[in-house]
Amino acid sequence: VIPCVVSQWSAWSGCAEPCKTTYRVRTRHVIQEPRNGAEACPALEERAGCVEYWTRQGTECKQSLIPALITTGGFGKARKKRAAADGKERAGYCVEFQLVAITPGCLHSHHSYTHWMRYLREGHTVCVECQHPALDSRNQHCSGDGTGSRKNQLLHWQAVGNPRCKGSWRRIRQLDTCSCPSVHSFLFI
Repeated sequence: VIPCVVSQWSAWSGCAEPCKTTYRVRTRHVIQEPRNGAEACPALEERAGCVEYWTRQGTECKQSLIPALITTGGFGKARKKRAAADGKERAGYCVEFQLVAITPGCLHSHHSYTHWMRYLREGHTVCVECQHPALDSRNQHCSGDGTGSRKNQLLHWQAVGNPRCKGSWRRIRQLDTCSCPSVHSFLFI
């Protein structure tokens, strides 16, 4: 029996397409074919999820692809006090999202600073405020706010303080002020 022998894996390719959630590839090749009833060769290609935030020409992709980083809205009160003291207070805005999917990691946070994650529930509408310093002064938006996304496009978010708490949501609308109950009010970081 002569077993199959394969090469080492190649380096990972870049993403198949820039500015989209897609995949990257690595390959290997057969050095020796199996003979005399030996087991077949293993897979010669592997794929892994991938997102590139830069086009092939080197310009930044649309903001809607970047996962939003969020924290509890309660953090915003302290942030506003600091910004007012610095004289850097800027008008912000709020975005309403409908939560579509949430990882189980959001429910299993036991630290006091992660209790707010328990209020994230599939189907609920949440408000996420964009304020200084997360508000980019050049484009007047927060990263991951869904500006430029298509209607009903799934967007991604991640909770700050627990990397296992993340999910997807759909942008409903942008508002000048937030009007959600405090337990459903969050903040872009």
